[in-house]
Amino acid sequence: MSWSLKGTVLVACNCDYGCPCNYNAHPTTGDCEGGWTWVVDKGVHDGVQLDGLALAVFADWPGAIHEGGGVAVAYIDERANEEQRAALTKLVRGEVGGPWAIFINAYALDGPHAVRFDVELAEHRSKLSIPGVVELAMAPIANPATGAEVHPGTRLPEGLVFEEGYYATSTVFTVRNGVAYDHSGRNTEYAPFAYSG
Repeated sequence: MSWSLKGTVLVACNCDYGCPCNYNAHPTTGDCEGGWTWVVDKGVHDGVQLDGLALAVFADWPGAIHEGGGVAVAYIDERANEEQRAALTKLVRGEVGGPWAIFINAYALDGPHAVRFDVELAEHRSKLSIPGVVELAMAPIANPATGAEVHPGTRLPEGLVFEEGYYATSTVFTVRNGVAYDHSGRNTEYAPFAYSG
């Protein structure tokens, strides 16, 4: 069995801009509430094409991710056929590798559930809607003194989810099913990703 995925990941959480978790530090508020949505540009799992599909995980940990004890809910693209759903399920449950194989040790996972993903990839102004479940709208971070847009980024050569990403803020970030929170006005990121196994 072989697999590979390339695309864009959208990240949103309850941390201050920059998210110290990216640098092996504890989350800003002591706990971690956030999620990832992977939009696949090109993907294949054991011969099953996954181009154009999406999957997501939204989680709630009582402390840092690596301390475990979290709960999470996973979603996969309702447009996927039966074979594609099976492949996405194996991925998001951490059965074949990628970041999910590490996350699965840190939370109890519900799902995945098949849902509609409405995604607009527009860098700092990207948007995500899973109707009735998740709403995310991103915007550039504003300089607090001048109001001018700033566009910070980060390089993470050993990064779990991405190696180079760009920070923004959430004008809206709400999750309402399985785990629930509102972290509008907090950290978001968008980044290219490439995984294989």
